[in-house]
Order: sequence, then C-alpha cells, then structure tokens
Amino acid sequence: MPKELKFVMLLDCYGELLTEKQRNAMELYYFEDLSLSEIGEPLGITRQAVLSLIKRTENILQNYENKLGFARRLKELRTCFSNITEAAGELPDSNINIKNKIGEEVQKGLELI
Repeated sequence: MPKELKFVMLLDCYGELLTEKQRNAMELYYFEDLSLSEIGEPLGITRQAVLSLIKRTENILQNYENKLGFARRLKELRTCFSNITEAAGELPDSNINIKNKIGEEVQKGLELI
C-alpha cells in the first residue's frame, strides 16, 4: 500500500474527527512509518486487521474531504499566498514598506492555516 501524501494532509485536517484507535493507527503508519505488524502489536490486533483499519480510515478521511473540502481549500489558500508574495516581489524597490507589509500579512495568513 503506497503511503500517499494526501492522507497526511487529510489526517492533519480531519484527524480529530477520528476515533483514538483510527488516529493512532494512521499516525503510526504515516508519520512514524511503522510496518503493519509493528502497528498491530501495541494495539493488540493482527497485521490484516491493521490493514483493514487503515483502509477504512482512509475512506473515512476521503469522505470527509469530499463533503467538506478543507484540505483542497487549504492547498488553494497556500497557492494564493504564494502568488501574492510573488506579485509583491515584482513591486519597485521604492515600495519597500508595502512589500514588507504584504510579507507580514502573508506570513500571518500562513500561520493561521
């Protein structure tokens, strides 16, 4: 099973909506890069049960994203902030105060997301 970056983002967005067992298994698999056997041992479940849990949880996360779209919107916001920063860089040096203010506001926005 390939470890997709999209599930890391979805877990970041929707992880608090999962059960503790679902969240723990996903974090161990995606963040700690543990094998299915290594995850199953502390949870007291088989390798196959871990695989099933991860697949079900991935489906849950994907369903949340399909309905709510937070991860997509966050990605779009990051792109917007990047475009704003790039456009501000094209301002003449005589507008350094404006460039700095734009940079500060973009940074604040990125910290909020």
